[in-house]
Amino acid sequence: MIRIQNLVKTYGAVRALDGLSLEVAPGSVYGFLGPNGAGKTTTMRILSGLARPDAGRAWILEREIGRSGADVRALIGVLPEEPAFYGWMTAREYLRDFAAPLQGIKGAAAAQRTNELLAIVGLAEAADRRLAGFSRGMRQRMGLAQALVHRPPVLLLDEPVSALDPAGRKEVLDLIETLRGEITILLSTHILADVERVCDQVGILAKGRLVVQGQRDELLARYAAPLIEVEAGDGFGGWLDWARRQAYVTSLTQSNHTARLLVKDVHAAQQSLLAALAEQRIPVQRFELIQPSLEDVFLRLTEKEA
Repeated sequence: MIRIQNLVKTYGAVRALDGLSLEVAPGSVYGFLGPNGAGKTTTMRILSGLARPDAGRAWILEREIGRSGADVRALIGVLPEEPAFYGWMTAREYLRDFAAPLQGIKGAAAAQRTNELLAIVGLAEAADRRLAGFSRGMRQRMGLAQALVHRPPVLLLDEPVSALDPAGRKEVLDLIETLRGEITILLSTHILADVERVCDQVGILAKGRLVVQGQRDELLARYAAPLIEVEAGDGFGGWLDWARRQAYVTSLTQSNHTARLLVKDVHAAQQSLLAALAEQRIPVQRFELIQPSLEDVFLRLTEKEA
């Protein structure tokens, strides 16, 4: 549904995209993941026709973006990070009288599609409220309705929940999940938990390059190393200094009385770490082998790239 080949984009001395290539399968929710400044928004702008690459090519449903006569606007719906509306209009007026006619949908068809969309995004009860009074979460859902008005096969979502509170994030993510399989979604974000929740494909971007892409569970199986979490009481500091020096510990992070260790040999690490805790008479509240998360994979790969 989306294909990108060797995209390059520079802004002065900054190389925002450095030979980016990726593919998005039909019907998937593709998590386009990367730290701030990785090139996610630049890629979205190129795919939506708002920017042109310095080199490389991109296609939506095999129509090449930027090629003469190949208009891809009818194939995509776009939700920017901060959608903007005419605040004096109601939600119904905005969709029926403005957004739908822009896509060639008018009259009774526009009214019917407006009612459908307001129900889909959970704004039917707020249909006749002015948009200026909408909360941030409601505006994001309204932006999603606008992006879906012409039933596009591809949806581009740029940081759709990054500035929302937990309730607003849940609303928007639940809505994205309902679209799975019906539409192909490219979701740009830096929030790892959201990707882990709603995405089935993941591409990790760093410094304008694709570090890795694949099915979410495959990436976890391939790149996630075993992790041990230890929560302990007084005297923990000396044990942490000792643990950092062990050959099987590849990284160690600490937050208050909890330590997280990335290890090479789980069996050897468990025996040695527990024995040292007992020998140093450190009271242990918790010693747990935990399932690595997408965040662990992301940090490992992006740090390696850096």
